[in-house]
Amino acid sequence: MKKSFLNAGEPFITEMVQVPTANRAVYSIQNAIADGATAIGLQLGHLHQEDRTEANYARIVAACEGRPIYLTNYRDKCNAGKTDEELMQELLAGLSWGATLLDVMGDTFDPAPEELTTDENAIKKQMEFIDEVHKRGGEVLMSSHIKKFRPAERVLEMALEHQRRGADVVKIVTGADTQEEELANLEICNLLKKELKVPFLFLSSGKYNYLHRTVGPALGVCMWLCFREYNETTYGGPPLLSNVLKIKQGLKL
Repeated sequence: MKKSFLNAGEPFITEMVQVPTANRAVYSIQNAIADGATAIGLQLGHLHQEDRTEANYARIVAACEGRPIYLTNYRDKCNAGKTDEELMQELLAGLSWGATLLDVMGDTFDPAPEELTTDENAIKKQMEFIDEVHKRGGEVLMSSHIKKFRPAERVLEMALEHQRRGADVVKIVTGADTQEEELANLEICNLLKKELKVPFLFLSSGKYNYLHRTVGPALGVCMWLCFREYNETTYGGPPLLSNVLKIKQGLKL
């Protein structure tokens, strides 16, 4: 049975894998697990189309050694030109080869500001898709990548809407370009913990994102997203895996 991302008891340390080939994915996963990762986030949009085969997926899952797999399939990178329907079907297929948690953007089927559609037809399709994922034994994370600061009331409003649509995990990425915004985001973590009935992944981008991304799990965030190393396929937002391990120990989580 696949390990769940729900009710884990402690925040997952999730290595985000965004590489162009299956070989590099396998090596990245093996290295991250050896260094302490407890979950794997595979970003399909970075994987070349010719590498998306059943045989390669089997190798990737084997490399995870039973760790749960969080799967994203965003519109950019190698997915440019695909329809949302195509992206969702690829996500759904991920359940059959070993993924557990599927990332459904809040504007799936209707690209919209703040990555959260208000179109009723698109919302209906999202909820039907989420139902299908649940029927197949999977879990759904709904995401909205705003990357700009939003006040607590707006973040909570969006999070509750994700929850209403059936998401098992809420993910919202705002921004923190000042220390005041950074501190406000830490307070929002506490608000989400009080008001939501499902786990949440609330993160910051921007100049002052690091504190939020590292101590968030002490305030209720359900996992760390991290990289084992920074290179040409990663970026400086998520913290390094080695630092997360030290922080986790210091926070006694």
